Amino acid sequence: MDATDLEYRARTRSGCIPPELVSRLLERGHADVVESQAGRGEWFCALAWARGLGDQGREADALEALAPYVATGWWTAVVAAAELLEVWGRIDEAIEITRTRMEVGHPMALDAYTRLLARHGRAEEAFGLLVPHVDDWVLATALVDVASVAGRDEEAAALLAGRIRADHCCDGPWCCRGLDSDMALGLLATIRERQGYIDEAIALLRRRQITSINSRDQLAELLARHDRIEELRAYAALDGHEVVVQQLAELLEKGNDVEGAIAVYGQADGPAARNPNSAYGLAQLLARHGRGGEAIAVMRAQADVHPGDDWILHALSELCLDQGRPADGLAHLDALDAQRGGEDEWELHWMRLPLIAACSGVDEAVERARAHPEGATWYAAEHIARLLADAGRTEEAVTVLQQHDHRNSHDLAGYLVDLGRVEEALAILLRRSLQPPLLPTTHLWSDEPPF
Repeated sequence: MDATDLEYRARTRSGCIPPELVSRLLERGHADVVESQAGRGEWFCALAWARGLGDQGREADALEALAPYVATGWWTAVVAAAELLEVWGRIDEAIEITRTRMEVGHPMALDAYTRLLARHGRAEEAFGLLVPHVDDWVLATALVDVASVAGRDEEAAALLAGRIRADHCCDGPWCCRGLDSDMALGLLATIRERQGYIDEAIALLRRRQITSINSRDQLAELLARHDRIEELRAYAALDGHEVVVQQLAELLEKGNDVEGAIAVYGQADGPAARNPNSAYGLAQLLARHGRGGEAIAVMRAQADVHPGDDWILHALSELCLDQGRPADGLAHLDALDAQRGGEDEWELHWMRLPLIAACSGVDEAVERARAHPEGATWYAAEHIARLLADAGRTEEAVTVLQQHDHRNSHDLAGYLVDLGRVEEALAILLRRSLQPPLLPTTHLWSDEPPF
């Protein structure tokens, strides 16, 4: 067993039994298969089996199931073992297994180790270990969290304040390596909010150059937490970012002001008219409150403005299906098809299939799919098989996918498990694909953004 191979297969979900299929095996009564594969290098089987054993009080057997994986030094396995030990109350062992990896320099171990210490009465020690690493944004975040437990908020705040540069202008959220000024401002605001200095926290967050990252906005969330609706409303009007608009709408909806939440999006000239993501948020809000017709109208307007944008069309089709109006979805797709001169690529055609099935039956949808110029491709097979399986015709779904089993292995294996053909499913899943050659490097990890 090799850590690099384990990491590759777990990350790519190739040549292994993925976690969703492990769950499927257990649900279908094939625990013996999961146990067997756990001892044959199948990580997701080993993890599920160990958790199950732990739930039965068989802690020694659970650790034995994970031991070969932990022995490789693979961080994912080390974390899993430590988490189980912590759940069982065996804190010293959890700390020790994490400390061992930290001492050999694993890049993620110090974060996990110090958080574990802080959760179990050793926050002072954890804080001291983190202080020298405050320029690392991951460890700076851990420092702020640990400081709360250790009672060292002011020291953490001073360290962060010293890293806020007024003379630097970032051109993106990953402009600076390590702890940038915006991140330092956000972490310092976390401390001030925790101390009850809400106005100071708000002022700090208003100094950031980049406010909304990864569909989160710390200032909007802070304002919402403290019911400062008018300030949040002003921020949404000033910034106009979809995340802030959504935060305000959710806060109003939570307070049973549905009409106010709808008004935030603005039907005619507000964010919903300008931004497809805000329009989708409005449509979901309307649908939740029994106004499906209005929801469909909102997304249809976006589809008219952005013809051929597949995610908008998909959202519209799903909405029509959920509201029991599949014919409306088909009508829009037909109109778009006519505008494009009959050119109907598979990316748009597959959205029709559930709508056709709802209107005219599964056989009609399958026939239409197969008649498409791309109907014999592996990606079309995936959609055709789903139609059949959803109609309870799993054997037929398997037959469709078997023609492209190398490209649809997970779907095919899942249907085979449903049919009790477990050995066939395993044979398909466990075909090993060759790893790409590793590039020579002197670094243990990458600090580049993951895209």
